[in-house]
Amino acid sequence: MTGALVTVGFLVGALLLTLAAPQLLARWTALRVVPGQGLFLWQSVSLAGVAFALLAAPVAALTVGTDHPRLLLAALGLSGLMLGRLLWSGHVVGTDLRRLRSELRTRVDLVGERLTLVDSRGAGPADAGADPRREKVSVLPQPGPTAYCLPGRHDRIVVSRAVLERLGDDELGAVLEHEHAHLRQRHDLLLELFQVLHEAVPARLRAQPALEEVRLLGELLADRGAAARVGAPTVGRALVAMATPTTHRQVRRRLDALAAPEASLWLRAGLPVVSAGTLALPFALAAVGLAAR
Repeated sequence: MTGALVTVGFLVGALLLTLAAPQLLARWTALRVVPGQGLFLWQSVSLAGVAFALLAAPVAALTVGTDHPRLLLAALGLSGLMLGRLLWSGHVVGTDLRRLRSELRTRVDLVGERLTLVDSRGAGPADAGADPRREKVSVLPQPGPTAYCLPGRHDRIVVSRAVLERLGDDELGAVLEHEHAHLRQRHDLLLELFQVLHEAVPARLRAQPALEEVRLLGELLADRGAAARVGAPTVGRALVAMATPTTHRQVRRRLDALAAPEASLWLRAGLPVVSAGTLALPFALAAVGLAAR
């Protein structure tokens, strides 16, 4: 009987964490004040859901065997479906991302101008007198303000000519720090993981707001990395200067997160404990089922 309950628990856990949890987490805007802890929670929930789905079949085979054929078939179907969709999604998403980055690098190398700009790294509010460093940046001749980074063997930061025209030195330094935070913390790998998991879910069941919220948390985490170096007011001014009609909504959310008071102790310290516990849950349940055989 315990084996059957454990198998049902794996089936329910997989469905809840892969389908229902993303819908709920996308509405929890308080995580924007603690983007690092928020992303850890997203990772834990997502990976725990995958673990529930992938372990359902082996756990069912070891705990219920042929005593409950319907449960065994359901577990085998869920694990097989998740494994197949994950492998296919990983291949498609990875291939598309690397092709896109290769095309962007080619275009940047073709039309971009390599400039050496003063970088504010290491010269934060507490050590404003520190010697400035110099940064090589690719500048594209386009009118709209845009800035992004291209991770890879040779990381690079790309900005448009409009960024140099609109922003002062301090604000430009904030933009560079934001992109450096993306590169330093490898947000590209984190977002690629979420994209793979998102695409692994059948199209009709995907939670697009969840993917958008994860991307926003990535931007907020980079904003905080930049604010730690050059100060939140400088980052805020850079965000306003970079805003366009299509980005006003996101810029407003990022400004609200920068201006928000310090998060509660529960969010700062308690949330990582909950995240770690969520990630361990499928393995703990599997141990219970195997111990009760």
